[in-house]
Amino acid sequence: MLQSLRSGAVLASVLLWAGSAWAAACEKPRQMDGFKTCANVEKAFEEGDLVHYAPDTESAQAQYLADFRKMFPQIKTNFLRLQTGALYARLNAERQGRTYVPDSLILTEIGFALDFQKRGGYAQYLSPEMEFYKPHMKSSPEGYFTWDNEIIAGIAYNPTVVKPEEAPTSWLDLLNPRWAGVINFKLSTSGLQHSVWYAMRQLYGPEYWTKTAELKPRGFDSYVQQYDRMVSGQDHVISTAQYSGYLIAKAKGAPVAFVVPKEGLGVAPGVIGVVDKAPHPEVARLFVDWYLGVPGQISMAKATLNYSPRTDVPPPPGGEPFSAFKLLIPEDWEAFLKTHTQYVREWDKLTGIR
Repeated sequence: MLQSLRSGAVLASVLLWAGSAWAAACEKPRQMDGFKTCANVEKAFEEGDLVHYAPDTESAQAQYLADFRKMFPQIKTNFLRLQTGALYARLNAERQGRTYVPDSLILTEIGFALDFQKRGGYAQYLSPEMEFYKPHMKSSPEGYFTWDNEIIAGIAYNPTVVKPEEAPTSWLDLLNPRWAGVINFKLSTSGLQHSVWYAMRQLYGPEYWTKTAELKPRGFDSYVQQYDRMVSGQDHVISTAQYSGYLIAKAKGAPVAFVVPKEGLGVAPGVIGVVDKAPHPEVARLFVDWYLGVPGQISMAKATLNYSPRTDVPPPPGGEPFSAFKLLIPEDWEAFLKTHTQYVREWDKLTGIR
């Protein structure tokens, strides 16, 4: 069963997310400008560098890292941007070769985050800012990774080729044969696509995706590719259309409309953590504290146009309040994660990869 929830609801997955009572990594966190830290700030300045791995676009990473440098000009920043699946493969290959490059890591696939935790890839660090995140937004035990944003997805279409009265209003409407050859999705490496795949199977059964396959849909690595094709008219509609991509296209004046399906929006969290054997561990802790704090979350929302899990951070520019959306969230995250292998196998076949 799937449960449609508001953003303030607590996910019912005690087995996966239950953790110990929150406590900071130090007894007296140091108050910075808008956030607290247990990092040794002076040592961080001596280390002087941050290497950040994330699937966020290059422009987004450049923007929020620039905001971090404004507060801490003593620290230089570098980043690597790859789609989550490719990023995680790169990270594991480096570590198998005993090469330790990143200090901080963002992943947008919970399955990868849990696997990395099991491999000992994260350094446990109880950020003082974790106090402002709900229990289900933290690893178990706490301190390995924490939700840093919430990515939501619905349906988008090009109003120059699809009349508003003909536009889909539900996920079920996307099975209409008129979308054959002009609909696109994300690839199986997307945690957000996994979320929508799971939701539709729960609501409409596996035949939903069997019927979708008849439309010969295309799959793409990123939402940028999805929206570029739709705006150009090559595709008419996007399934699993990131709301952040819509906000970007809308701000540029592109012909784009967004639909919140009647069933609700798909949701996937991004998570951040300090990497074990980080070359600059104190910088990593300082950055994660800043990023989970109000200054970093405001910067993240402006740069990525995703939503902050914190209730004291406003929505991204141009975005509706998160509470305005109906969300499709798995009732049992453990059951959801167990479907990952099946999802990848079926989705690769559906998008013509295998």
